[in-house]
Amino acid sequence: MYSNQTDGYSLYQESDLAMQAAAATPYQLVIMLFDGLMDELVRAKSHIEAKRYERKAHSINKCIDILNALTSALDFEKGGELSINLARLYDYSVYRLYDASDKLSITQIEEVEAILANIHDGWKNLGTKSE
Repeated sequence: MYSNQTDGYSLYQESDLAMQAAAATPYQLVIMLFDGLMDELVRAKSHIEAKRYERKAHSINKCIDILNALTSALDFEKGGELSINLARLYDYSVYRLYDASDKLSITQIEEVEAILANIHDGWKNLGTKSE
């Protein structure tokens, strides 16, 4: 019975997130992606600590998918050097996450967290300036 309640709640969360995404601006979508990415990095570390390796792999793959989505959303024509640098940081983060997954390295995930936290903060600060 508990499993059905959990499944129902998960479906509710997914549909709520889908509705938020449908109504979001491109800026809000980037923030949503970053929020999900940062949460998933925390989950990946906890899965390594708890030796839940299949869940760790799922979390790492989800992080990589989000990073790929962020990379594909970059506008290299308008963004110029900034977009190129962000793409390089996202690619580096993907590389480090693959390595962290292989080596079960929480330290490497924390390195990625630090890099992405700075970018995430930059995006959030950009939003406060444009309001």
